[in-house]
Amino acid sequence: MPITQYQNNTSIYKKGDQKVYDITDEKRAWYRKISHESRLSKLSAEEGLIDSIHEINKPRFDPDLLMPQLESNGLTAISLFSGGGGLDLGFLRAGYQHIASYELILICKDTLTTNLESTNIYCGPDEGDVRKVNWNIYKDKVDIVHGGPPCQPFSVAGSRKGADDERNMWGEFSRAVNAMKPRVFIAENVLGILNPKFNDFVKKYILNELTDYSITTFKMHTADYGVPQIRERVFFVGFRNKPRLNKFTPPSPTHTWDHLGKNDSYPNCLLFDTGLEKTKGVRDCLGLHSIGFDNLAPTIRSAFTGKRNTTSILNSTAGQKSWGDMQIWPNGIQSSREKASAFPAKNKHFRLSVQDVGLIQGFPESWKFAGAVYQVLGQIGNSVSPPVAYHVAVSVANALKNT
Repeated sequence: MPITQYQNNTSIYKKGDQKVYDITDEKRAWYRKISHESRLSKLSAEEGLIDSIHEINKPRFDPDLLMPQLESNGLTAISLFSGGGGLDLGFLRAGYQHIASYELILICKDTLTTNLESTNIYCGPDEGDVRKVNWNIYKDKVDIVHGGPPCQPFSVAGSRKGADDERNMWGEFSRAVNAMKPRVFIAENVLGILNPKFNDFVKKYILNELTDYSITTFKMHTADYGVPQIRERVFFVGFRNKPRLNKFTPPSPTHTWDHLGKNDSYPNCLLFDTGLEKTKGVRDCLGLHSIGFDNLAPTIRSAFTGKRNTTSILNSTAGQKSWGDMQIWPNGIQSSREKASAFPAKNKHFRLSVQDVGLIQGFPESWKFAGAVYQVLGQIGNSVSPPVAYHVAVSVANALKNT
């Protein structure tokens, strides 16, 4: 019988008293090799056998500047599948009032309670499981319902079982929206959900279940909004009042990033001037010295993956090369910059801290994550990039206030 962990990238089944993790032998061996090498290196560092090889970095990137705090717009919002709070933060910065957050993973309660300064945080299997909530208590009391139902049923990194995946929570998202009847709902997911394979799924769980709403769909890329990461996501936005949908305009890019991924000798004359601000590369954002090359980070994976509590953000072997080109090590992430500096990485590459990873996802350093390193990375990797959420929130607010 499957064990329900719908925020986990790895399917878990019970075979007798044993848990069976649904990942390939090749991928398992790859994780083990990286983990073993990292462990040996860390032990040497802790024993003082290796000197630190890089100074503690001072970032030159502040995500708060990408989402200036707006005055209250008088709109209320509730979040489902809240994770580390990416959507919550974006909506707060856009002037919304937070009503409540719901999340299955218990450690998220400490993160959300601390940062949102709210008592209406419901996390864990007892109070955060959306399948157990009577949403009628919020009926007609909330303007916006937003959330990112688990993406694993549609992700190219998974088995793509769609409706047959135990982690499919789209039916629960639709149930919540239909019960609360907000003016608008916003749902985020991976691009895989738009694959023709899932057309029937989208029709059944979104279009046919949310018939009281007029829905639009659009894609967003984090780097288009100044965040130094390759991360494309799809948004479904539904308005209960159809004329309001006609006033809604999906966010337009605020930044360009065609200059990244090229060495410093690349002719500037070959770059098209869009008039937009340039997204910084990862090295620039983290305050690292120039090596003549900078780029966006590969998509950060969730660390709630696999049998071990991984401290890696690497999502593929191709991603390893991309990180390597920037001379940054994506494995063995440390809990602080001081510890990262004291733990030399392979090839003398820069080792990341959880604070650095948060910045790469678009979280300001003022947003404090609770838990062990793998739990922090899991919260970051599962989250919507806050500046992206912010621009969606602003566009929705503009549609609701336009006459």
